[in-house]
Formats: sequence, structure tokens, C-alpha cells
Amino acid sequence: MYAFVTGANGLLGSVVVRTLREQGHEVVGGYHSERPVFDCPLHQVDITDTERVVALLDRYDDVDVVINCAAYTDVDGCESNPELATAVNGTAPGDLAAVCDDREIPFVHYSTDYVFDGETDGFYEEDAETAPIQEYGRSKLAGEHAVRDVNTDALVLRLSFVYGARGDTGNLVGFPQWVASTLAAGDTVPLFTDQTMTPSRAGNVAATTLELLDAGVSGTYHVASQSAVTPYEFGEEICEVIGGDATLIESSVMSDLERPAARPQRSCLDVAKLERELGRPQPTLDADLAALEAAFSDYNYSS
Repeated sequence: MYAFVTGANGLLGSVVVRTLREQGHEVVGGYHSERPVFDCPLHQVDITDTERVVALLDRYDDVDVVINCAAYTDVDGCESNPELATAVNGTAPGDLAAVCDDREIPFVHYSTDYVFDGETDGFYEEDAETAPIQEYGRSKLAGEHAVRDVNTDALVLRLSFVYGARGDTGNLVGFPQWVASTLAAGDTVPLFTDQTMTPSRAGNVAATTLELLDAGVSGTYHVASQSAVTPYEFGEEICEVIGGDATLIESSVMSDLERPAARPQRSCLDVAKLERELGRPQPTLDADLAALEAAFSDYNYSS
């Protein structure tokens, strides 16, 4: 397989690139700003510039799959800049999907649990009613529709609270890094108890994506942990992994923090469809954190 990965400088994109290369596949990566650290062809590209993407696909005409990891993921930023959110998350994915459809190249696009309003006591299946409550979710839902409108064979994967270690440097980033480093510094960590999600580890997302591509499937799938947890519970798990001081973790609620964009209260993704397709369970949070043991080692103070 020869893959063109957009957003290769982000957490998910960098892990997808690494996973492809580890499995012996060729990769050409596109990045928006900061160049990732990979020994493969890399090109700066804005995914809203369709002509630039087409030119790269013309140059690398052996590419046989496009995996779109590029997105505007700043939830509060999207709220204050909805035009940019729509352009990057809504319009551009449809344009990329159309290009791939014309060339008969499989296309993978990532979406989010934030397409749901969070007003449920259970888990959202793939065909559940969507009702985003902030600009980020609305722009990502627009992207799903744009992709589907032009490319019925596309693979759309919804993720939740993506975290992990970068694929190029191995450095822990995002929520786990913040929690681990704050605990290691001996500072308190306030975490919400009234928000619940099913976190998606980037490494599992990447491996699952390649499994689905190998199986030749299309459609929409949820890729996430089996475990439905609050940020507070997630933080407790991280604290246990690094041997931190659990008394530093403090409970809080979403209303304690003023943010421009609303967040869904319970956006847990049902992964049963994916598990049936692959014939294996999705990991628990414990298993996902164990897979990041090396990345957590810099913060391990249990000894």
C-alpha cells in the first residue's frame, strides 16, 4: 500500500504514518505548519487548497489510498472562527473525497463524537441521530455529509477524545501529558466528573484503520475504547500508571470553567459494529494506557 496522509504533523496523523511504515507500507505525508520528523516524502499543504492536493497526487501517482487526518480541532477556536472550521472540517474533506472518487482511490476520513448532543444515558451507535451543540461538531458533521455526498465508498471513522504518543518523537501529548506532568510537579489537577466519553488512543485508531482498509470495508464506524469514563476517572487511571499522588486530583464540573463552546455531557461511542467487523474487541482504557507504558516512563515517580 502507498498512502498519502494529510495532517501528518498532528498526533493522529503522525501515528498513522508511523504505523503504515512499521507495516512496510510507503507513505507520503502532508503537513500544515510544523514539519514532522519522518524519513519519507513530506510536503507542506493546506487541505483547503484542492489544487495543491491534486498536484501532489499527480506527482505521486502510485498512491492508492488517501487518509485525511487534517482537521481544525480547537473546539473553542472553532466557536470563534466558524468560517475556518467549516472550510477545514466541512468543505475540504468533501473536495478531497471527490478527487479520490474520480481517481478510484480509497479515502479515509476521521470525524468525532461531538456530532452528537450528549443527551443520552447510553452509547451512540453509528446511525444514531446527530445533533451537534457547538461549531466544531457542526463543521465535522458537515464534513461527513460532504464526503458521503461525493464518495459513497469512503471510510468515515468517528473518534472520541483522541490521545496518545506522537508517532515521530514518541512524546506523550494532550490530556495524559498534562495530567502526568502536573502530578509530577506536585500540583493539583482539577478534572470534570460530569462529562463522560470513550477515549480513543491514536495507536489503536491507526492500527484499526489499516485493518479496515485491508478488509476493504466502507461506511461509518466508531473507533474508541470500550471504557466509558469521566476526565476525573481517566486522570485517576493515569495517576495509578505513573505512581502519582492521587490526593492531587480534584473533582470539578464543566460549569466551573468558562469556555466559548459547549461540550456534550455524555458522548460515548458504541463500538459493537466495529468489533463484529474485525472479530475482536476494542481495548479497555487500562489496556490502552498499558500500551503507552514507554511514553509514561518519563513521569513515573512510583519508585
